[in-house]
Amino acid sequence: RVLCLADMAGPIAQMARHSQAREPVPYVSLSQHGKCEEAAYEERRYPAGKWACVTMGEPMYEQSISMSFMKLMRYICKENSVGCHLGMTVPVLNEIHLTKEGTELEREVLTAYYLPAEFQQNPPVPMDPEIHIIERAPLRVITRVFYGMTTEETILREISLFWELLGSTDTVLRETYIVASYENPSIPQRRNEIWFICRA
Repeated sequence: RVLCLADMAGPIAQMARHSQAREPVPYVSLSQHGKCEEAAYEERRYPAGKWACVTMGEPMYEQSISMSFMKLMRYICKENSVGCHLGMTVPVLNEIHLTKEGTELEREVLTAYYLPAEFQQNPPVPMDPEIHIIERAPLRVITRVFYGMTTEETILREISLFWELLGSTDTVLRETYIVASYENPSIPQRRNEIWFICRA
């Protein structure tokens, strides 16, 4: 399946019309670690909240997130039970799993959009049966910024670099990670974060 940019023309035009400030997903910064002015990584706590989620298992990671993002855009723009533009929140999360050997990503990627504050209590119902509204538990993560395309190769490299930076620790999960995206997947030099999930 190839991405059809024509499919995105409507949602992209609508996003441009509604390009008001994107609502950040709420969190509390617990600590920052870095050299000089630059934070190498940060520990954060995200509260429980309702997210619209899609799971895709395309051959390539970028295909999965692009297709999921397209579905979520349609839901955000109009294809929902209130029939209006819901507003964008950032980041959009992509939850990934490593294979047992830790050398590659499993095919299935869960992409999640945080519902804006005004819809948290009463989320609009998606028209698309593949989109599910779920309540995610509070989450503690250690995060690090990186820029550019998110291919399987770049993600594995970022995970490896982050492990080198953290050193050996058993306070975070080793098989599940989150790639947080702050811009549309079509932007080449987009801002991303890799999130290591702290054990409960």
